[in-house]
Amino acid sequence: MTTLEGAVVVITGAGRGIGRAIALELGQGGAQVAINYAHSKESAEELVRWLREHGSQHALAIQADVSDATQAASLIDEAVQRLGRIDVLVNNAGINIDRSLKNLSVEDWDTVLQMDLHSYFYTVKAAVPYFAKQRSGKIINISSFVGQAGNFGQANYSAAKAGIIGFTKTAALELARSNVTVNAICPGFIETEMYQNIPDKVKEGILQRIPLRRVGTPQEVARAVLYLIVDGDYITGQTLNINGGIYM
Repeated sequence: MTTLEGAVVVITGAGRGIGRAIALELGQGGAQVAINYAHSKESAEELVRWLREHGSQHALAIQADVSDATQAASLIDEAVQRLGRIDVLVNNAGINIDRSLKNLSVEDWDTVLQMDLHSYFYTVKAAVPYFAKQRSGKIINISSFVGQAGNFGQANYSAAKAGIIGFTKTAALELARSNVTVNAICPGFIETEMYQNIPDKVKEGILQRIPLRRVGTPQEVARAVLYLIVDGDYITGQTLNINGGIYM
């Protein structure tokens, strides 16, 4: 894909944070963006209004809890019905419930795995028939360096993010015959609401762990997504690390 102009992109969890930055980056480039949200209705609709004024004339917001298989499938079907096709799926929706193993409940484990891993399977499964019929498509799964390195108090989150990497590799192998590429992006610490809620003392320790001595921006992750879409036709099954060197 050499241009974003007119491409239909579905982004899960796009009402805020990294997903919002991805929607802005792609929408400004001319993509027709379907912004999925679960609860951030006001933010998602405001983003749609802005995008329609700045290049993405048919941008739309679709409410769906993608941790539910039926709603995830409905999201993909509705986007195709309203925008005519799907060219790119960006799986970004996620949550975290951070507790040490001794304090982590079964419910905490299940809730995070359901949203942060299972939802990726649900949306991909729903999109595959459309991609196969078109014989083209790109899937970009947002994982995390925590899935590669682990992190104290994040057993559920790290398991989900590691699972995304394995899922990405297998999906890339299976879907290559349909000319569909599948890649993962592993951000490090990024300046989002999640990071802003970390106590200042903990942030100081985090910065000491990062060789570049700063956290990343959502825009830096968004530009990596843009690169994989526009210039990544011969890239599949790969993990792109955007982490300031915290994991090498």
